[in-house]
Amino acid sequence: MKKIGIIGAGKWGQALYFALKQNNQACITSRTKRDIEGFTSLEEALTCKYLVIAIPAQQIALWLKEHFVYSGQKVLVAAKGIEASNGRFLNEIYAPYVPEENIAFLSGPSFAVEVMQSLPTAIVVNSKNEQIALQFASFFPNFVRAYISNDVMGAEVSGAYKNVIAIASGICEGLGLGKNAAASLISRGLVEMARFGKRYGAQDESFIGLSGAGDLFLTASSTLSRNYRVGLGLAIGKTQEEILEELGEVAEGIGTAYALHVIATEQDIYLPIATEVYEILEGKEPRDSLKDLLTR
Repeated sequence: MKKIGIIGAGKWGQALYFALKQNNQACITSRTKRDIEGFTSLEEALTCKYLVIAIPAQQIALWLKEHFVYSGQKVLVAAKGIEASNGRFLNEIYAPYVPEENIAFLSGPSFAVEVMQSLPTAIVVNSKNEQIALQFASFFPNFVRAYISNDVMGAEVSGAYKNVIAIASGICEGLGLGKNAAASLISRGLVEMARFGKRYGAQDESFIGLSGAGDLFLTASSTLSRNYRVGLGLAIGKTQEEILEELGEVAEGIGTAYALHVIATEQDIYLPIATEVYEILEGKEPRDSLKDLLTR
């Protein structure tokens, strides 16, 4: 049994704690005290040899700067997103704090609520260090099938971008545009996501596998997805603030849409779906935006 510390006690952090404690000695911590069995202090969690960090992408840079103490731990990053203010990927944010050989990134279709119910789930542990990927993959229980990959950028781009496509898909559903339109949007979103990822050296296999298509199809088609529900709210004229208050939790696709806008503007990259989602978040009429997309 390995000693594993989960940092971040949102729904996904709690789901990972539930899964990892099946065969390991696991503890969990967060910024605020939670009534969870195995809850401990951050100081105690950081003494674990293995860490799973489930802090949202938009919060992690500040948290690392203020709280993280590296002492040789092996880290599995369980968030999916791109920093909104400057377009930094998670591997870039973590680089000054954790050596590349000691870090891995989690991807794949995995709703927290279904993991908590021990329902079959497949994930991918991505790392430049195969041994680290294999170690983390081995910690999961039988109902979580863990594959490994060395395509960190493929995992990062897929995990972040699919949330933006999920917002667009939610808007499509909320506007009642039909399943034909939704299928077109999601499939074109996969192409856009893969095209963007290839600029960063991502592998094609990641986008047609669990990290890409698998996670996209899941997130962009279910009300269990927070980002899909963001799109549903935008379709009926709710503001970002109203939607997030109703959700009561982070929707990574919002920050990532802003991040992709920063990247697209600075590097002159054509990202039609991500751009329309950004413009809707900035106040563009959703129906006009989706029609613009579908008639391109």
